[in-house]
Amino acid sequence: MRAAVLQLCASDDPQENLAALQAMLRDAAAQGAEIALTPEVSNCVSMSRRHQAEVLQLEAGDPVLAGLREAAREHGLWVLAGSLALKSDPPETRFANRSLLIDPAGGIVARYDKMHMFDVTVSEEETYRESSGYAPGDSAVVAQTPLAAFGLSICYDLRFAYLYRSLAQAGAQILTVPSAFSPGTGPAHWQPLLQARAIETGCFVIAPAQTGTHRVRSGKARRTYGHSMVISPWGEVLLDAGTDIGVTCADLDLRQVEEARRRLPSLTHDRAFRGPVS
Repeated sequence: MRAAVLQLCASDDPQENLAALQAMLRDAAAQGAEIALTPEVSNCVSMSRRHQAEVLQLEAGDPVLAGLREAAREHGLWVLAGSLALKSDPPETRFANRSLLIDPAGGIVARYDKMHMFDVTVSEEETYRESSGYAPGDSAVVAQTPLAAFGLSICYDLRFAYLYRSLAQAGAQILTVPSAFSPGTGPAHWQPLLQARAIETGCFVIAPAQTGTHRVRSGKARRTYGHSMVISPWGEVLLDAGTDIGVTCADLDLRQVEEARRRLPSLTHDRAFRGPVS
């Protein structure tokens, strides 16, 4: 299976981002990809809740999602919209950070709402309170497709190993980690965490990422780390896209999942235990 990883520097203008994504999907199809994966918040990178309230849409009316579905049909591609920032159905007033898997007919076959909210103070200059604007999801998702079984996640989920173990034990062969990773933590944490999740589960890990300084019309600009990656089930880095915008492909052989789990069957070695006592 050939997977195309789209590395994007999205602005806070959804129509501008859609045009960039459509061009990248044409490139992915020309490179022979069977699935293309976009980063977190591919439709709008914004730190302004007011701007988000003005431009974001409900899923049914989101123009970027509609454009991605049309591109999937046009090119005969599976497309993972790594995540889109969307308005939630009432009575929830916060947004949803939602990953959507689209089939080559343009149908939505799986949805996952980010569960773990990025509420952190990386430094005095870099503070995030994702839960103030986004409602966390409460359901893990494995999508069974003719290509593979995909376990869906988003960015900060990466730090919660139990999620990925549960996805793998439910049959996931490929873990997707679309991200807009912080440049404050990326150099130390991004690659080691991706490799750990692959090694712990015997899964391929595909992690399309936002990169660079994001142009915004409203609010504070944001920077992201880049380095979209594909990791093998044995923990090897198969692809590192660096910090440039573009499309990079990797060929995946799912027999490597079976082989890694045969050699190291830790997914079958869980044990119940007592404690610890706090």
